[in-house]
Amino acid sequence: MRLIKAFVRSAAYERRFLAKSPWDLAMVVWIPLATVILIWWIFSRTQITDLPIGVIDQDHSPLANTLVRYLEASPDITVKQLYHSPAAAKDAILQRDIYAIVIIPPDFSRNILSGKPSPLVLQVNAQYGTHSGIIQKSVQSVVGTLSAGVEIQRLVKQGMAPSQAAIAYSPIGIQRVSLFNAATNYQQFLASTVIPALLHILAMVIGATTIGRELRDKNLGHWYRFIARSRPDLTVENGDNCDNHTPNNNMPNNKTPNNPLKNQLHATQHVSILVVLSGLAGKYFWSTLAYSLWSALAIWLTIQQQAIASASIIATYFGLVILMMLSFWLGAIFTLGSFSLRTGLSATGFISAPSYAFAGVTFPYIAISDSAKHWSDILPLTHYLKLHIAQLQMQAPVAISLPIIYGLTLATLIAMLLTALLSKRALAHPERWGAR
Repeated sequence: MRLIKAFVRSAAYERRFLAKSPWDLAMVVWIPLATVILIWWIFSRTQITDLPIGVIDQDHSPLANTLVRYLEASPDITVKQLYHSPAAAKDAILQRDIYAIVIIPPDFSRNILSGKPSPLVLQVNAQYGTHSGIIQKSVQSVVGTLSAGVEIQRLVKQGMAPSQAAIAYSPIGIQRVSLFNAATNYQQFLASTVIPALLHILAMVIGATTIGRELRDKNLGHWYRFIARSRPDLTVENGDNCDNHTPNNNMPNNKTPNNPLKNQLHATQHVSILVVLSGLAGKYFWSTLAYSLWSALAIWLTIQQQAIASASIIATYFGLVILMMLSFWLGAIFTLGSFSLRTGLSATGFISAPSYAFAGVTFPYIAISDSAKHWSDILPLTHYLKLHIAQLQMQAPVAISLPIIYGLTLATLIAMLLTALLSKRALAHPERWGAR
């Protein structure tokens, strides 16, 4: 019963604070909601099409015009403009008006008709890897189609049947079968994985600030007494009379009977780890509830475009909620461990912000260095995204992802216990409260 009361009092304590602090409330409610909706809206165009390229036609032949029409007809690229000089094309690339330039050399048509090689030149801005890859694939496809047509026509004119000419030109073909994400849906590929990464960052920030502001404002002892006393004074505001409840570091030897430092130390000498644990759970209750809703929204948006088994949806949602809870506790651990909200926030940013780059979504996990792999394996986001992709994009059996769920759950329980121990240590050292 005592632990339940500590949980309820701590939740009420946090609710009163959030009701009077619009910025902290926005971090819990409005900012994650806006993040989920904004990211999904950004990737609402699910495929990359009509990437602008330029053409320098130095041949001006009917075959060159045919090539330009083929390039324009490709769904992935569009010929934005015909340029008459390399300098103008270079300026357009530098200004990002186009991402590539196709140069049709002089005598392009005459060399082809005479059976000589006539290579095209594709200059592409490879600084943008995704754009570059799509443009190279599309131009290569167009050039291959045109080249095949020219060669087949030449063979037909020599008396060969069209079917035989086609086989003679390309005796070995390739049949490509996309196993997953066959439509190259970037909303499914990027948006559904970016949203958990951003929620992970916000959750760690909340984890650091929720307990960190109690340290910064010297209210940690006030919070503990509020949740631990049998009859808490509900009229006391968060931080009200803070100075009356916090130690005065400039007067450590005050011996008066009503000395706040003495009261503070007395209050922290009998700290119960179970009460602290229940109080922390209550303190993060509203954040956990809100991020459970945003997690459900993110999963719901992802499953709209395909039929996914209920077990996979439940496993992914449970994994995302556990990730959010783990993020809260990790943020709290960094702050309590350093006795500084500023250091805690810096640590959460250092760990959570680049974690998406190590997760193996945009850059292959097996291609990174061994040290980077070790760092990636430590990050919880890496394991969740493995679960997310396996269940929602590859529709793998749930049993494959169960070890990840068990691991995230165990890590969360350990982080909770460590947070409670660090909170007890912080309560025992009121002289270190107040650091920024």
